[in-house]
Amino acid sequence: MIDYSPFLISFEVAISTTIVLGVVGIFISYFLAFSKSVLADIVEPFIMSPLVLPPTVLGFYIMYIFGLQSPLGRLLNNIGIHLLFNFNGLLLGSIIYSLPFAVSPVVSGFRSVPKSIIEASYTLGKSKFYTLLKVIIPNSKYSIISALVLVFSHTIGEFGVVLMVGGDIPGKTRTASIAIFDYVQELNYKQANITALILFAIAMSTLIFLQILKRFQER
Repeated sequence: MIDYSPFLISFEVAISTTIVLGVVGIFISYFLAFSKSVLADIVEPFIMSPLVLPPTVLGFYIMYIFGLQSPLGRLLNNIGIHLLFNFNGLLLGSIIYSLPFAVSPVVSGFRSVPKSIIEASYTLGKSKFYTLLKVIIPNSKYSIISALVLVFSHTIGEFGVVLMVGGDIPGKTRTASIAIFDYVQELNYKQANITALILFAIAMSTLIFLQILKRFQER
C-alpha cells in the first residue's frame, strides 16, 4: 500500500516555497535587473550559488547558521523560533535552494522589457512600484510563470538540503525523495519504484508545460 504522507509533505513544501518565492523573488529580481549599484553585483553570486554548490554543503551551512552552534541560532531558539528538523526547516532549506530558479528567469524577463515603456511610465509621474506592478510584471508574465513552475518542480524533488535541514521524520519531514532513499535502504524496490515514477511524471509534466509556455512566448 502506498504511503501518501511523503507526497503530501512534498506538495505542502513545494506550494509554500512557490508562494514565498513568487513574492520575494519579484522584488529581488527587480533589484538585480535594474540596480546600478555594486551591491547587486555582490548579491547576485550569493543568490545563484545553490546552482553550483553541492546540496550537502548548502544544507550543512544552513544547519550550522540556524542551529544552536551559532549566535543567531541560539537567539532564535531563545525566543521560541525553531527552524531545524521540522516543517520550518524544510521550508527554509527549500526557499534558499530554489531561490535561483525563482530569480534568474524573472531577471531575464524584466531586462527584456523595452526601456521606452518603462521610461514612459516614469514620465507620466508613476512611481517605481506602480511601474513594476502595471508595466514590468505584465510584460514579463511568461518569465514569472516559468519561474514559479521551475520552483515548484525543483522543490518537489529536493533531497540533500531538505534531509540535512529537516531530517527524516515520518509524517513530519519525510518528503517523497527522502522516502525513495528509505525504501532503497530497506530493499523495498517496489515502493521506491512507484514513488520514483510519480516524481518522474511530475517532472516531465512541468517540462512539457514549460515547452508549451515557451511556444506561446515566442508568438
